[in-house]
Order: sequence, then structure tokens, then C-alpha cells
Amino acid sequence: MPEKIYRTADVFGIHRDLPLNYTTRQSADDLLLDSLTRDKHLVIYGSSKQGKTSLRKHCLRDDDYITVHCSNKWDIAALHAAVLKKAGYEVTQGTSKTVTGRQKIFAKLTASFLAGKAEGGAEAERTKQDRVDTAPLELDPEDVNDIIQALCSIGFTKFIVLEDFHYLSTETQKDFSVALKAFHENSKLCFIVIGVWLEENRLTVYNGDLTGRVTPINADKWTPEELDAVVKSGEALLHVSFAPDFRDHVIANSFDSVYILQEACYRCCVAEDVNQTQNQHKEIGSTQRSDEIIRTVVNQQTGRFNSFLTQFSDGFQDTQLQMYRWLLYPVLLASREELEVGLRLNAIRRSMQTKHPQGSSLNPGNITQALQSAAALQVKKDIKPIILDYDQTNLRLNVVDKAFLIWLETQERKDLLELVDLPTDC
Repeated sequence: MPEKIYRTADVFGIHRDLPLNYTTRQSADDLLLDSLTRDKHLVIYGSSKQGKTSLRKHCLRDDDYITVHCSNKWDIAALHAAVLKKAGYEVTQGTSKTVTGRQKIFAKLTASFLAGKAEGGAEAERTKQDRVDTAPLELDPEDVNDIIQALCSIGFTKFIVLEDFHYLSTETQKDFSVALKAFHENSKLCFIVIGVWLEENRLTVYNGDLTGRVTPINADKWTPEELDAVVKSGEALLHVSFAPDFRDHVIANSFDSVYILQEACYRCCVAEDVNQTQNQHKEIGSTQRSDEIIRTVVNQQTGRFNSFLTQFSDGFQDTQLQMYRWLLYPVLLASREELEVGLRLNAIRRSMQTKHPQGSSLNPGNITQALQSAAALQVKKDIKPIILDYDQTNLRLNVVDKAFLIWLETQERKDLLELVDLPTDC
């Protein structure tokens, strides 16, 4: 008899909290834990649903950090204001203006923050005759120096986690990359930036001065051995074992996606009436069932992927070159192996020029500009999670949603080309 009963939904599948079968990885968990004490900013990156948030939750205690979820509507001032709010300030609009014409803000400590300080027996550093100074600060929300002063004045020392950093506009990401250098040099504050991309040095590309001040952590990489450990950990909790052919087939056909693996195992358990820890050990699954389950997991997103193709092809607005529509041409023609490693800029250009109305005279600069704005377009169109992202360091267009790769394998490419009004005589 098992010592404890666990729900299948708390072991396999997608969770708000850490899954019970969470598995540590040397390339991610060990690196993150080692980096936490080095006073550097951290960037956790990878494809969608690859465990970036779970990695952060596993390695940090809840009281070690504050979390700010980024919005596509924020500029650098709004981002700074959001950080202040999470840190314990109440932010209101000021009446005076900054040198750039933007209105200043008032930042006043909230009652709950002051109460928490009193209960903990500590006081903020902004004191006068042993009394906490609650006078509001008038700040320029665009000035990183004002933000540093406000946070340091209350003795703020927690990590600041920026979730969904990729939702911010490219301009805001670049502005914050500049601010990060000031946070590093003028304070002890450390940020943990989490975003969906596969480019190791994304922020360093935006600001070269961050070299050596930022540690990138790749949360995208899952080895077959690590995925196998995820399955076995779940098996032990539920007192079941997946048939070896089922386990091997799912791992081999999940595109190294822990999300697809978790969801496939969950659906297999449900199909076998395993809704919680079993009293008697039970073997479940088969190769045939794994094929059906993976296909079901992926095909349930057909509507989302079709919507992505049509919205992306429309671009920001109707233009003569229709660059975003044509960017899909090499993607929809590429093989699974090519998409897994990313499409090189030169290969994209050659593919587009074979069929684009401009032919060989198509300006490479227009292609590069469209690639650099690919993520921004998806954010603007409210495509979540994003599917394509351009790596400016290695000049590659990457698929950052592994379910999309598997979905493409099951689709008739000619039908997809017709869907977005591209030539099918290829």
C-alpha cells in the first residue's frame, strides 16, 4: 500500500505550482543556484512551456523575490513603476513634469509595507530620529537613478523577477537593458529576467555593456535522460509504470518538450483510469496509445496555429512587399530537422527570392527588419505564446513553440500555403 495518495493532475500535466515530479537539471538548476550569490543579473530563456517559471520557483524561496509580470503596453516608465509597486510603494501621478515632458510620479510607502517592517522588528533605511519617513518621493519614472534611490532607501534586497519579458516592445527591452547596467553598478539589486527566446545573449545584443554583468541560463534544453527521470518520478508517486515502448516512444517524439511529455503521460493515466496513486501497482500505455495521445495533444491547438499563420501573414499593416506573409514561405517549406536548429538568414532570403514578386531584387534589409520585428508582431496580435523568434546573434529564425513543430509534421504543407495565400507550386 502506498504511504501517501497523490492526484494524477498534481503529478503530470501543466500546473500553476511546481509539479510533484519536478526534476532538477545540472544545466539549469545547478547553474541558477550557483549564480544567485554572484551579484549578477540572471536571464532565464527558452521555448514556451519548457519549465522556466518552475525553475525559478524551485530554486528560490517565496520570500526571496518579488514578481512583476510584463505587459505589451508598458514603456520603461511603466515597467519601473510596476517594480516600485511590487516593492511596497503606492504610485500616483504627479503634477510637475520631467525634462522630457513626462509627468513625474509620487511613490509613497503602503501601510501594509510599513506594518510588515514593524512586525519584523526592522525599519527602513529612510529614517529620521528612529522614525520611518513616510513622505512620498517625487520621481522621474524614466530615470533609473530615481528608481534605485527609492528601492535602496527602504532597504530592498530581494530579487526582482520579470516574467514574460518578451511581451515588452523591442524599444522597452532595449531601454531596460541600458537600465540594467545602472542597477548593477549603482546598487546591489539583482533582476531575474524570464523570456521566450533561444538567443543566449539577447540583452547583451541590446546593450554590449552588460557583458560580464548578466548570466544567461538555458531552460530549453532537456536531455532524453532528464525526460526519462521526469516520467520515472511520476511513476513512483502514482505507483504505476508506463510500458517501456510507451515511455521510449513519447520521449523520442516529444521534440525534447517537457510540456508534451507531461501532457502525454497525464492523458495516458486518465485513459487508463489512473486518477490518483494506485493501491496496487499497475502497468499502463503502449506505442499505439502514445501515437494517439501525442497527436491529440498537438491537434487540440490546430485553431491556435491556424490563427497564428493568418494573423502573422497580415503583418502590422497592408504593404506592397507583404514581408511577414513571405517570411512564412521558408518556414512552411522547411523540414523538421531544419526547423529544429533554426532557419539561417541566408536560407530564408534565398527561399523568399525564388517566389517573391520582387525576385532577386528583394532588398535583404527589408527581410532583416521584418525578422527583427517578428516577435513584436506576435505580441501586438496577442499571439500567446509566441511561435517564431529571431536570434540576432546567430542570424536564425527559431520556432520557440515545440508543439508547432510536431503539428507541422501532421499537416499538408500545400494547404497551409493556400491558407496564407502563398504559392503552392514548390
